[in-house]
Amino acid sequence: MKRITIDPITRLEGHGKIEIFLDDEGNVKNAYLQVPELRGFEKFCEGRAAEEMPRLTPKICGVCPTTHHMASSKALDDLYEVDPPLPARIIRELMNSAFMMEDHTLHFFFLGAPEFVVGLDAPAAQRNILGVIEKVGVEIGKKVIDARKRCRQVITLIGGRVIHPVCGLPGGVSKALTEDDRTQIIDAARNAVEFTQFALKLFDDVVLANQEYVDVILGDVYKHRTYYMGLVDSNNKVNFYDGMIRVVDPDGVEFAKFKPRDYLDHVAEHVEPWTYARCTYLKKIGWKGFVDGKDSGVFRVAPLARLNVSDGMATPLAQEHYERYFDVLGGKPVHNTLATHWARLIEALYASERMLELAQHSELTNPDVRTIPTRTPVKGIGVVEAPRGTLYHHYETDERGVLTAVNLIVATQNNIAAMNMSVQKAARMLIKNGEISDKLLNMVEMAFRAYDPCLACTTHSLPGQMPLIITIHNPEGEIVKTLTQ
Repeated sequence: MKRITIDPITRLEGHGKIEIFLDDEGNVKNAYLQVPELRGFEKFCEGRAAEEMPRLTPKICGVCPTTHHMASSKALDDLYEVDPPLPARIIRELMNSAFMMEDHTLHFFFLGAPEFVVGLDAPAAQRNILGVIEKVGVEIGKKVIDARKRCRQVITLIGGRVIHPVCGLPGGVSKALTEDDRTQIIDAARNAVEFTQFALKLFDDVVLANQEYVDVILGDVYKHRTYYMGLVDSNNKVNFYDGMIRVVDPDGVEFAKFKPRDYLDHVAEHVEPWTYARCTYLKKIGWKGFVDGKDSGVFRVAPLARLNVSDGMATPLAQEHYERYFDVLGGKPVHNTLATHWARLIEALYASERMLELAQHSELTNPDVRTIPTRTPVKGIGVVEAPRGTLYHHYETDERGVLTAVNLIVATQNNIAAMNMSVQKAARMLIKNGEISDKLLNMVEMAFRAYDPCLACTTHSLPGQMPLIITIHNPEGEIVKTLTQ
Protein backbone atom coordinates (compact mmCIF):
# COMPACT_ATOMS: atom_id res chain seq x y z
CA MET A 1 0.00 0.00 0.00
CA LYS A 2 1.38 3.41 -0.98
CA ARG A 3 1.33 6.28 1.48
CA ILE A 4 1.21 9.98 0.65
CA THR A 5 2.03 12.47 3.41
CA ILE A 6 1.30 16.20 3.25
CA ASP A 7 3.37 17.56 6.11
CA PRO A 8 2.99 20.28 7.07
CA ILE A 9 -0.39 21.22 5.69
CA THR A 10 -0.44 24.88 4.76
CA ARG A 11 -2.30 28.13 5.32
CA LEU A 12 -3.80 27.37 8.71
CA GLU A 13 -3.10 28.17 12.35
CA GLY A 14 -1.16 25.50 14.23
CA HIS A 15 0.40 22.35 12.81
CA GLY A 16 -1.18 19.33 11.16
CA LYS A 17 -0.57 16.77 8.47
CA ILE A 18 -2.59 14.65 6.07
CA GLU A 19 -1.89 10.95 5.56
CA ILE A 20 -3.36 9.38 2.41
CA PHE A 21 -3.22 5.62 1.83
CA LEU A 22 -3.59 4.22 -1.71
CA ASP A 23 -4.57 0.66 -2.59
CA ASP A 24 -2.78 -1.45 -5.22
CA GLU A 25 -4.77 0.24 -8.02
CA GLY A 26 -3.66 3.69 -6.88
CA ASN A 27 -7.03 4.72 -5.48
CA VAL A 28 -7.53 6.18 -2.00
CA LYS A 29 -8.34 3.58 0.62
CA ASN A 30 -8.35 6.06 3.49
CA ALA A 31 -7.13 9.51 4.47
CA TYR A 32 -6.58 11.18 7.83
CA LEU A 33 -6.17 14.74 9.04
CA GLN A 34 -3.78 14.35 11.96
CA VAL A 35 -3.06 16.84 14.73
CA PRO A 36 0.27 15.76 16.26
CA GLU A 37 0.85 18.55 18.80
CA LEU A 38 -0.43 18.66 22.39
CA ARG A 39 -1.14 21.85 24.37
CA GLY A 40 -2.91 20.48 27.46
CA PHE A 41 -4.31 23.80 28.71
CA GLU A 42 -7.05 22.19 30.78
CA LYS A 43 -4.57 20.40 33.03
CA PHE A 44 -2.12 23.17 33.81
CA CYS A 45 -4.94 25.64 34.54
CA GLU A 46 -6.01 23.50 37.48
CA GLY A 47 -4.92 24.94 40.83
CA ARG A 48 -4.95 28.53 39.59
CA ALA A 49 -7.32 31.28 40.62
CA ALA A 50 -10.28 31.42 38.25
CA GLU A 51 -9.76 35.17 37.73
CA GLU A 52 -6.52 34.38 35.93
CA MET A 53 -8.32 32.57 33.10
CA PRO A 54 -9.15 35.59 30.88
CA ARG A 55 -5.43 36.33 30.81
CA LEU A 56 -4.29 32.71 30.47
CA THR A 57 -6.62 31.27 27.85
CA PRO A 58 -5.88 33.86 25.11
CA LYS A 59 -2.37 32.41 25.11
CA ILE A 60 -3.75 29.15 23.73
CA CYS A 61 -3.47 30.89 20.37
CA GLY A 62 -2.20 34.23 19.10
CA VAL A 63 -4.67 34.18 16.21
CA CYS A 64 -8.00 34.10 18.06
CA PRO A 65 -7.15 35.34 21.59
CA THR A 66 -10.03 37.83 21.75
CA THR A 67 -12.79 35.24 21.62
CA HIS A 68 -11.02 33.10 24.24
CA HIS A 69 -10.85 36.24 26.40
CA MET A 70 -14.59 36.85 25.86
CA ALA A 71 -15.61 33.25 26.56
CA SER A 72 -13.45 33.21 29.68
CA SER A 73 -14.88 36.49 30.95
CA LYS A 74 -18.42 35.19 30.42
CA ALA A 75 -17.54 31.95 32.21
CA LEU A 76 -16.43 34.04 35.21
CA ASP A 77 -19.72 35.97 35.13
CA ASP A 78 -21.52 32.65 35.33
CA LEU A 79 -19.13 31.27 37.94
CA TYR A 80 -19.77 34.18 40.29
CA GLU A 81 -23.44 34.57 39.27
CA VAL A 82 -22.98 38.23 38.38
CA ASP A 83 -24.48 40.21 35.49
CA PRO A 84 -22.21 42.86 33.92
CA PRO A 85 -23.87 46.28 33.52
CA LEU A 86 -25.04 47.26 30.04
CA PRO A 87 -22.01 49.47 29.22
CA ALA A 88 -19.67 46.54 29.96
CA ARG A 89 -21.68 44.20 27.73
CA ILE A 90 -21.59 46.77 24.93
CA ILE A 91 -17.83 47.20 25.27
CA ARG A 92 -17.22 43.45 25.26
CA GLU A 93 -19.39 42.79 22.20
CA LEU A 94 -17.83 45.75 20.42
CA MET A 95 -14.34 44.36 20.90
CA ASN A 96 -15.46 40.90 19.82
CA SER A 97 -17.11 42.33 16.68
CA ALA A 98 -13.94 44.19 15.74
CA PHE A 99 -12.00 40.97 16.16
CA MET A 100 -14.44 38.92 14.07
CA MET A 101 -14.16 41.39 11.22
CA GLU A 102 -10.37 41.52 11.17
CA ASP A 103 -9.95 37.77 11.60
CA HIS A 104 -12.40 36.91 8.82
CA THR A 105 -10.52 39.36 6.61
CA LEU A 106 -7.25 37.66 7.53
CA HIS A 107 -8.53 34.24 6.54
CA PHE A 108 -10.18 35.22 3.30
CA PHE A 109 -7.33 37.25 1.81
CA PHE A 110 -4.31 35.50 3.32
CA LEU A 111 -5.39 31.86 3.63
CA GLY A 112 -8.47 31.16 1.51
CA ALA A 113 -8.28 33.56 -1.44
CA PRO A 114 -5.11 32.22 -3.09
CA GLU A 115 -7.13 29.29 -4.48
CA PHE A 116 -9.61 31.52 -6.24
CA VAL A 117 -7.73 34.76 -6.87
CA VAL A 118 -4.40 33.23 -7.94
CA GLY A 119 -5.99 30.11 -9.42
CA LEU A 120 -6.27 26.38 -8.84
CA ASP A 121 -3.52 25.68 -11.41
CA ALA A 122 -1.08 28.26 -10.05
CA PRO A 123 2.30 27.02 -8.80
CA ALA A 124 2.53 26.49 -5.05
CA ALA A 125 5.00 29.39 -4.72
CA GLN A 126 2.31 31.79 -5.96
CA ARG A 127 -0.60 30.51 -3.85
CA ASN A 128 -0.13 32.96 -0.99
CA ILE A 129 -0.89 36.57 -0.04
CA LEU A 130 1.89 37.85 -2.31
CA GLY A 131 0.30 36.05 -5.24
CA VAL A 132 -3.07 37.56 -4.31
CA ILE A 133 -1.60 41.08 -4.21
CA GLU A 134 0.11 40.50 -7.56
CA LYS A 135 -3.28 39.60 -9.06
CA VAL A 136 -5.50 42.26 -7.45
CA GLY A 137 -2.96 45.06 -7.14
CA VAL A 138 -0.97 46.73 -4.39
CA GLU A 139 -3.72 49.26 -3.63
CA ILE A 140 -6.16 46.52 -2.71
CA GLY A 141 -3.46 44.89 -0.60
CA LYS A 142 -3.08 48.18 1.26
CA LYS A 143 -6.84 48.31 1.83
CA VAL A 144 -6.76 44.86 3.41
CA ILE A 145 -3.91 45.82 5.73
CA ASP A 146 -5.49 49.15 6.67
CA ALA A 147 -8.90 47.63 7.46
CA ARG A 148 -7.36 45.02 9.74
CA LYS A 149 -5.05 47.58 11.34
CA ARG A 150 -7.97 49.85 12.29
CA CYS A 151 -9.92 47.01 13.87
CA ARG A 152 -6.87 45.83 15.76
CA GLN A 153 -6.44 49.36 17.10
CA VAL A 154 -10.00 49.16 18.45
CA ILE A 155 -9.16 45.85 20.15
CA THR A 156 -6.03 47.43 21.67
CA LEU A 157 -7.99 50.48 22.81
CA ILE A 158 -10.54 48.32 24.67
CA GLY A 159 -8.51 45.26 25.59
CA GLY A 160 -5.20 46.86 26.57
CA ARG A 161 -3.29 44.89 23.94
CA VAL A 162 -4.28 43.26 20.70
CA ILE A 163 -2.77 39.79 20.96
CA HIS A 164 -3.67 38.87 24.53
CA PRO A 165 -6.36 41.25 25.88
CA VAL A 166 -6.56 41.94 29.61
CA CYS A 167 -9.78 43.94 30.05
CA GLY A 168 -12.24 41.16 30.96
CA LEU A 169 -13.17 40.74 34.61
CA PRO A 170 -15.92 38.79 36.38
CA GLY A 171 -18.87 41.16 36.24
CA GLY A 172 -17.58 43.54 33.57
CA VAL A 173 -14.48 45.18 32.14
CA SER A 174 -11.50 47.00 33.61
CA LYS A 175 -12.09 50.48 32.20
CA ALA A 176 -14.74 52.71 30.64
CA LEU A 177 -14.49 54.35 27.23
CA THR A 178 -14.43 58.07 26.52
CA GLU A 179 -16.08 60.17 23.83
CA ASP A 180 -12.69 60.47 22.11
CA ASP A 181 -12.55 56.67 22.07
CA ARG A 182 -16.02 56.59 20.54
CA THR A 183 -14.90 58.86 17.69
CA GLN A 184 -11.96 56.58 16.84
CA ILE A 185 -14.13 53.46 16.99
CA ILE A 186 -16.86 54.93 14.79
CA ASP A 187 -14.25 55.87 12.19
CA ALA A 188 -12.84 52.32 12.21
CA ALA A 189 -16.32 50.79 12.02
CA ARG A 190 -17.39 52.92 9.05
CA ASN A 191 -14.19 51.98 7.27
CA ALA A 192 -14.87 48.31 8.05
CA VAL A 193 -18.41 48.48 6.61
CA GLU A 194 -17.06 50.04 3.43
CA PHE A 195 -14.21 47.54 3.15
CA THR A 196 -16.32 44.42 3.69
CA GLN A 197 -18.76 45.56 1.00
CA PHE A 198 -15.76 45.95 -1.29
CA ALA A 199 -14.56 42.44 -0.36
CA LEU A 200 -17.99 40.97 -1.20
CA LYS A 201 -17.92 42.77 -4.56
CA LEU A 202 -14.47 41.29 -5.18
CA PHE A 203 -15.85 37.83 -4.38
CA ASP A 204 -18.63 38.43 -6.90
CA ASP A 205 -16.23 39.55 -9.61
CA VAL A 206 -13.49 36.97 -9.09
CA VAL A 207 -15.26 33.86 -7.80
CA LEU A 208 -18.97 33.92 -8.63
CA ALA A 209 -18.31 35.24 -12.14
CA ASN A 210 -16.01 32.28 -12.87
CA GLN A 211 -18.05 29.20 -13.76
CA GLU A 212 -15.12 26.87 -13.08
CA TYR A 213 -14.95 28.10 -9.49
CA VAL A 214 -18.73 27.91 -9.07
CA ASP A 215 -18.67 24.32 -10.31
CA VAL A 216 -15.97 23.45 -7.77
CA ILE A 217 -17.93 25.09 -4.93
CA LEU A 218 -21.19 23.37 -5.85
CA GLY A 219 -19.68 20.02 -6.83
CA ASP A 220 -19.90 16.86 -4.78
CA VAL A 221 -16.19 16.80 -3.85
CA TYR A 222 -16.68 19.31 -1.03
CA LYS A 223 -20.24 18.49 0.04
CA HIS A 224 -21.49 16.92 3.29
CA ARG A 225 -24.98 16.63 4.75
CA THR A 226 -24.45 17.28 8.46
CA TYR A 227 -26.06 18.92 11.45
CA TYR A 228 -25.15 22.56 12.14
CA MET A 229 -24.67 24.55 15.37
CA GLY A 230 -24.41 28.24 16.25
CA LEU A 231 -25.49 31.05 18.59
CA VAL A 232 -28.69 32.94 17.74
CA ASP A 233 -30.46 35.87 19.38
CA SER A 234 -34.12 35.94 20.47
CA ASN A 235 -35.19 36.31 16.83
CA ASN A 236 -32.97 33.43 15.64
CA LYS A 237 -30.61 35.92 14.01
CA VAL A 238 -26.85 35.37 14.01
CA ASN A 239 -25.16 36.69 17.17
CA PHE A 240 -21.46 36.31 17.93
CA TYR A 241 -21.50 37.31 21.61
CA ASP A 242 -24.63 36.00 23.31
CA GLY A 243 -27.84 34.03 22.91
CA MET A 244 -29.10 30.45 22.68
CA ILE A 245 -27.25 27.63 20.96
CA ARG A 246 -29.32 26.32 18.07
CA VAL A 247 -28.82 23.06 16.15
CA VAL A 248 -30.52 22.19 12.85
CA ASP A 249 -30.51 18.83 11.09
CA PRO A 250 -29.34 18.18 7.50
CA ASP A 251 -32.78 19.23 6.24
CA GLY A 252 -32.62 22.55 8.11
CA VAL A 253 -35.17 21.54 10.75
CA GLU A 254 -34.47 22.67 14.31
CA PHE A 255 -33.06 19.72 16.27
CA ALA A 256 -32.18 21.46 19.55
CA LYS A 257 -32.04 24.89 21.14
CA PHE A 258 -30.41 25.25 24.53
CA LYS A 259 -28.73 27.59 26.97
CA PRO A 260 -24.91 27.51 27.16
CA ARG A 261 -25.10 26.09 30.70
CA ASP A 262 -26.84 23.00 29.30
CA TYR A 263 -24.22 22.17 26.68
CA LEU A 264 -23.22 18.87 28.31
CA ASP A 265 -26.76 17.56 27.74
CA HIS A 266 -26.21 17.98 24.00
CA VAL A 267 -22.48 17.80 23.19
CA ALA A 268 -20.10 14.90 23.89
CA GLU A 269 -16.48 14.20 22.95
CA HIS A 270 -14.82 11.24 21.24
CA VAL A 271 -11.13 10.34 21.11
CA GLU A 272 -9.25 8.72 18.23
CA PRO A 273 -5.80 7.20 18.94
CA TRP A 274 -4.10 8.89 15.98
CA THR A 275 -4.78 12.54 16.83
CA TYR A 276 -4.72 14.91 19.79
CA ALA A 277 -7.85 16.71 18.58
CA ARG A 278 -11.00 15.39 20.25
CA CYS A 279 -14.07 14.97 18.06
CA THR A 280 -17.36 16.38 19.31
CA TYR A 281 -20.76 14.95 18.39
CA LEU A 282 -24.43 15.30 19.28
CA LYS A 283 -25.00 13.30 22.43
CA LYS A 284 -28.63 12.41 21.65
CA ILE A 285 -27.58 10.74 18.39
CA GLY A 286 -24.24 9.28 19.44
CA TRP A 287 -20.87 8.76 17.78
CA LYS A 288 -21.32 6.77 14.56
CA GLY A 289 -17.91 7.44 13.08
CA PHE A 290 -16.75 9.76 10.32
CA VAL A 291 -19.98 9.70 8.34
CA ASP A 292 -22.53 12.34 7.49
CA GLY A 293 -26.31 12.22 7.23
CA LYS A 294 -29.20 12.41 9.66
CA ASP A 295 -28.21 9.28 11.59
CA SER A 296 -24.72 10.60 12.35
CA GLY A 297 -23.97 12.76 15.39
CA VAL A 298 -21.41 14.82 13.46
CA PHE A 299 -22.20 18.54 13.34
CA ARG A 300 -20.46 21.59 11.95
CA VAL A 301 -19.86 25.11 13.29
CA ALA A 302 -18.35 28.36 11.82
CA PRO A 303 -19.76 30.70 9.14
CA LEU A 304 -21.48 28.07 6.97
CA ALA A 305 -23.16 26.62 10.07
CA ARG A 306 -24.11 29.96 11.59
CA LEU A 307 -25.94 31.05 8.44
CA ASN A 308 -27.64 27.66 8.21
CA VAL A 309 -28.94 27.68 11.80
CA SER A 310 -30.14 31.30 11.73
CA ASP A 311 -33.20 32.94 10.26
CA GLY A 312 -31.14 35.87 9.05
CA MET A 313 -28.63 38.56 9.96
CA ALA A 314 -29.41 41.27 12.51
CA THR A 315 -28.05 44.13 10.35
CA PRO A 316 -29.51 45.37 7.05
CA LEU A 317 -26.59 45.14 4.62
CA ALA A 318 -25.56 41.70 5.82
CA GLN A 319 -29.18 40.56 5.55
CA GLU A 320 -29.27 41.51 1.86
CA HIS A 321 -26.20 39.38 1.20
CA TYR A 322 -27.59 36.55 3.37
CA GLU A 323 -30.69 36.37 1.18
CA ARG A 324 -28.67 36.41 -2.03
CA TYR A 325 -26.33 33.71 -0.66
CA PHE A 326 -29.16 31.22 -0.25
CA ASP A 327 -30.85 32.26 -3.50
CA VAL A 328 -27.68 31.59 -5.50
CA LEU A 329 -26.79 28.37 -3.67
CA GLY A 330 -30.23 26.79 -3.91
CA GLY A 331 -31.81 27.44 -0.51
CA LYS A 332 -31.20 26.34 3.08
CA PRO A 333 -29.29 24.58 4.36
CA VAL A 334 -26.18 24.90 2.21
CA HIS A 335 -23.98 21.80 2.54
CA ASN A 336 -21.16 22.94 0.24
CA THR A 337 -18.06 23.37 2.39
CA LEU A 338 -16.35 25.86 0.08
CA ALA A 339 -19.38 28.17 0.39
CA THR A 340 -17.95 28.91 3.84
CA HIS A 341 -15.66 31.48 2.21
CA TRP A 342 -18.65 33.49 0.98
CA ALA A 343 -20.45 33.10 4.33
CA ARG A 344 -17.30 34.38 6.07
CA LEU A 345 -17.40 37.64 4.13
CA ILE A 346 -21.11 38.11 4.90
CA GLU A 347 -20.29 37.65 8.58
CA ALA A 348 -17.45 40.18 8.30
CA LEU A 349 -19.97 42.70 7.00
CA TYR A 350 -22.35 41.89 9.86
CA ALA A 351 -19.53 42.30 12.40
CA SER A 352 -18.66 45.69 10.87
CA GLU A 353 -22.25 46.90 10.95
CA ARG A 354 -22.69 45.64 14.50
CA MET A 355 -19.48 47.38 15.54
CA LEU A 356 -20.87 50.66 14.18
CA GLU A 357 -24.21 50.15 15.96
CA LEU A 358 -22.50 49.49 19.30
CA ALA A 359 -20.07 52.41 18.85
CA GLN A 360 -23.07 54.74 18.48
CA HIS A 361 -24.93 53.35 21.52
CA SER A 362 -25.76 56.03 24.09
CA GLU A 363 -24.47 53.85 26.95
CA LEU A 364 -21.04 53.18 25.43
CA THR A 365 -19.24 55.78 27.54
CA ASN A 366 -21.21 55.26 30.76
CA PRO A 367 -18.56 54.72 33.49
CA ASP A 368 -20.61 51.95 35.15
CA VAL A 369 -18.62 49.05 33.70
CA ARG A 370 -18.48 46.48 36.51
CA THR A 371 -20.67 44.68 39.02
CA ILE A 372 -18.53 43.36 41.88
CA PRO A 373 -19.10 39.62 42.52
CA THR A 374 -20.34 38.54 45.96
CA ARG A 375 -21.36 34.88 45.46
CA THR A 376 -19.28 31.83 46.33
CA PRO A 377 -18.12 30.22 43.06
CA VAL A 378 -18.91 26.64 42.04
CA LYS A 379 -19.28 26.23 38.26
CA GLY A 380 -19.18 28.65 35.35
CA ILE A 381 -19.78 28.19 31.63
CA GLY A 382 -19.19 30.84 28.98
CA VAL A 383 -19.94 30.55 25.25
CA VAL A 384 -19.24 32.90 22.34
CA GLU A 385 -18.86 32.47 18.62
CA ALA A 386 -15.23 32.47 17.54
CA PRO A 387 -14.44 33.06 13.85
CA ARG A 388 -14.06 29.29 13.57
CA GLY A 389 -17.31 28.45 15.39
CA THR A 390 -18.90 27.90 18.77
CA LEU A 391 -16.44 28.14 21.67
CA TYR A 392 -17.12 26.69 25.14
CA HIS A 393 -15.27 27.50 28.39
CA HIS A 394 -16.28 25.46 31.45
CA TYR A 395 -14.67 26.05 34.86
CA GLU A 396 -15.24 24.41 38.25
CA THR A 397 -13.67 25.68 41.47
CA ASP A 398 -13.51 25.19 45.20
CA GLU A 399 -15.10 27.74 47.55
CA ARG A 400 -12.00 29.97 47.23
CA GLY A 401 -12.35 30.25 43.47
CA VAL A 402 -9.37 27.98 42.79
CA LEU A 403 -9.88 25.86 39.67
CA THR A 404 -10.46 22.15 40.22
CA ALA A 405 -11.56 21.28 36.66
CA VAL A 406 -11.40 23.00 33.27
CA ASN A 407 -12.94 21.94 29.96
CA LEU A 408 -12.40 23.87 26.75
CA ILE A 409 -14.29 22.85 23.63
CA VAL A 410 -12.83 25.11 21.01
CA ALA A 411 -14.40 25.95 17.68
CA THR A 412 -12.10 23.85 15.51
CA GLN A 413 -12.64 20.85 17.77
CA ASN A 414 -16.35 21.02 16.89
CA ASN A 415 -15.34 20.77 13.22
CA ILE A 416 -12.60 18.13 13.51
CA ALA A 417 -14.83 15.17 12.60
CA ALA A 418 -16.26 17.00 9.59
CA MET A 419 -12.80 18.15 8.52
CA ASN A 420 -11.59 14.56 8.49
CA MET A 421 -14.62 13.55 6.43
CA SER A 422 -13.96 16.43 4.02
CA VAL A 423 -10.29 15.51 3.57
CA GLN A 424 -11.13 11.84 3.06
CA LYS A 425 -13.88 12.51 0.53
CA ALA A 426 -11.81 15.00 -1.44
CA ALA A 427 -8.85 12.61 -1.55
CA ARG A 428 -11.03 9.71 -2.74
CA MET A 429 -12.73 11.73 -5.46
CA LEU A 430 -9.67 13.59 -6.71
CA ILE A 431 -6.90 10.95 -6.63
CA LYS A 432 -7.52 8.13 -9.10
CA ASN A 433 -5.29 5.37 -10.47
CA GLY A 434 -2.24 6.70 -8.67
CA GLU A 435 -2.25 10.03 -10.53
CA ILE A 436 -0.99 12.65 -8.11
CA SER A 437 -0.14 16.29 -8.75
CA ASP A 438 0.53 19.41 -6.75
CA LYS A 439 -2.84 20.79 -7.85
CA LEU A 440 -4.74 17.71 -6.67
CA LEU A 441 -2.97 17.63 -3.31
CA ASN A 442 -3.70 21.32 -2.81
CA MET A 443 -7.36 20.65 -3.63
CA VAL A 444 -7.33 18.02 -0.88
CA GLU A 445 -5.98 20.70 1.46
CA MET A 446 -8.77 23.03 0.36
CA ALA A 447 -11.17 20.59 2.03
CA PHE A 448 -9.91 21.50 5.51
CA ARG A 449 -8.81 25.06 4.74
CA ALA A 450 -12.35 26.33 4.19
CA TYR A 451 -13.03 25.63 7.89
CA ASP A 452 -10.23 28.07 8.83
CA PRO A 453 -8.94 25.58 11.42
CA CYS A 454 -6.89 26.61 14.41
CA LEU A 455 -5.07 23.44 15.36
CA ALA A 456 -3.15 25.21 18.12
CA CYS A 457 -6.46 25.82 19.87
CA THR A 458 -7.94 22.40 19.31
CA THR A 459 -5.14 20.20 20.59
CA HIS A 460 -5.75 19.28 24.19
CA SER A 461 -5.51 15.97 26.02
CA LEU A 462 -7.55 12.89 26.99
CA PRO A 463 -4.95 10.41 25.68
CA GLY A 464 -3.07 11.45 28.83
CA GLN A 465 0.55 11.60 27.67
CA MET A 466 2.61 12.91 24.81
CA PRO A 467 4.33 10.03 22.99
CA LEU A 468 7.86 10.68 21.83
CA ILE A 469 8.55 9.10 18.44
CA ILE A 470 11.95 9.38 16.75
CA THR A 471 12.25 8.16 13.15
CA ILE A 472 15.77 7.59 11.78
CA HIS A 473 16.26 7.66 7.99
CA ASN A 474 19.27 6.59 5.92
CA PRO A 475 20.74 8.91 3.21
CA GLU A 476 18.22 7.53 0.68
CA GLY A 477 15.32 8.55 2.92
CA GLU A 478 14.40 5.01 3.97
CA ILE A 479 13.37 4.42 7.57
CA VAL A 480 15.96 2.29 9.31
CA LYS A 481 14.79 2.56 12.91
CA THR A 482 11.92 3.93 14.98
CA LEU A 483 12.27 4.74 18.69
CA THR A 484 9.23 5.35 20.93
CA GLN A 485 8.87 6.54 24.49
